[in-house]
Amino acid sequence: MNKTVRVALVALLCVGAAACQKKQEVKPQSAAPEQTAQTETNQSNGKYTPADLDTDACLRQRVVYFDFDKTEIKPEFQQIMACHAKYLQDRPTSHIRLEGNTDERGTREYNLGLGERRGNAVSSALQAAGGSASQLETISYGKEKPVCREHNEDCWSKNRRVEIVYTAQ
Repeated sequence: MNKTVRVALVALLCVGAAACQKKQEVKPQSAAPEQTAQTETNQSNGKYTPADLDTDACLRQRVVYFDFDKTEIKPEFQQIMACHAKYLQDRPTSHIRLEGNTDERGTREYNLGLGERRGNAVSSALQAAGGSASQLETISYGKEKPVCREHNEDCWSKNRRVEIVYTAQ
């Protein structure tokens, strides 16, 4: 990736990070005092917690889709990259496995390579937004784990993806 593209990517991710700030969660009045104190601490410091993986709309989005035979991350996924990178910053012990996938077209070897390149593209975007390389692992499944088995473009587009899997929260 050339320097101009990297600078543009970092700028987009910074804008996305500002748009993906954690929303404050309101706890019911019946919460125990120690739970309320912990919640207030988390809210006041603005850091993500493991509970946010299930409650935050941005963090719940864990699939990045790609165009046919491409490894560039689409603009609509930049905000997701920023959210997950912030989570990695806030939770230094967390780890992510990036699972690259392709559609059924192409040879097994080509698709394994393409899945890895897609996983590496997501890894690079997360690192550019502040995530640590030591928190990321990339694996390629190529065309071996499709989510759709029909033989048409709509189905193939669902299989061209990288799944973000938290292995440690």
